[in-house]
Amino acid sequence: MSHAPKNKLWQPAASLNTLHLRADILSNIRAFFSARHIMEVDTPLMCRSSVTDPYIDSIPTIYQAHPDGDTERFYLQTSPEYAMKRLLAACSGSIFQLCKAFRQAENGRLHNPEFTMLEWYRTGFNHLQLMNEVDELLRLILHTTSGYQITYQQLFQTFLGIDPLNVTLDALQACAGNNNINIDADITDHDTWLNLLLTHCIEPKLGMDRPTFIYDFPISQAALARINSDNKTAARFEVYYQGMELANGFHELQNADEQRRRFEKNNTARIAAELAPMPLDELFLSALHAGLPNCSGVALGVDRLVMLALGKSTIHDVMSFDVSRV
Repeated sequence: MSHAPKNKLWQPAASLNTLHLRADILSNIRAFFSARHIMEVDTPLMCRSSVTDPYIDSIPTIYQAHPDGDTERFYLQTSPEYAMKRLLAACSGSIFQLCKAFRQAENGRLHNPEFTMLEWYRTGFNHLQLMNEVDELLRLILHTTSGYQITYQQLFQTFLGIDPLNVTLDALQACAGNNNINIDADITDHDTWLNLLLTHCIEPKLGMDRPTFIYDFPISQAALARINSDNKTAARFEVYYQGMELANGFHELQNADEQRRRFEKNNTARIAAELAPMPLDELFLSALHAGLPNCSGVALGVDRLVMLALGKSTIHDVMSFDVSRV
């Protein structure tokens, strides 16, 4: 009598040929950084703190140092950013990392709760210089032509005829209604409306022929970026290709006190949204106090990059085992 399992989920999601091609792409990425003498690093994926961003939900885990000891809550990291900046503050110089990252409530054609991220930091670079280096990597991996660069303000003016830096809430709501974005909730936050307009009306049209780089976001969307001299925009950029976001980068904020204020503001927003506040990464903040060098950094979704390079329709097609197979 045969006991062979009927369940085929033990098999990889991607074909072995795809996994060979994925391995080649990862080798090419490493060669790209090696040629520039940028050191590869390896930082922890489990930490006592995580991001405070109210739009990113971390996956908690329980750690027990001794069999009979107390347990402690840790978090699987959504990005290696804070640990890598601690290395930068310790004078590592320019660095990169290929690693796993984890995010709650993410699963679909372009999402998996566990995914591969490429993150790198260039000392002495501003965000415009780093955009050009990202463009070089995309030309290597995706064989694209040089990317198109446009400011966040110009983008909204071009696609929707509104100035995102000076628009009223009523005008944003009217623009959303005119574009068939109907929200039942009473949204009184400019950035939420701007994000809805970006994702629903603009993003699907971006980077059809070549990558699109959007830079200098509103100051309210600075995240971990420094503020530009106009005091209206932040030195942040995002990269889109074939209608999807590939990367997010900053000319990094160096001021520890300002970073703490942003973390605390995020936690206030989390509480208002009935989300649990996150513990602040005090080691990262201490590193900023010690001195982060002038640098820019970017995080790029590797699974999406491989998906585009190989002409697949979902990131699950380029993964060994997606969440349905673990």
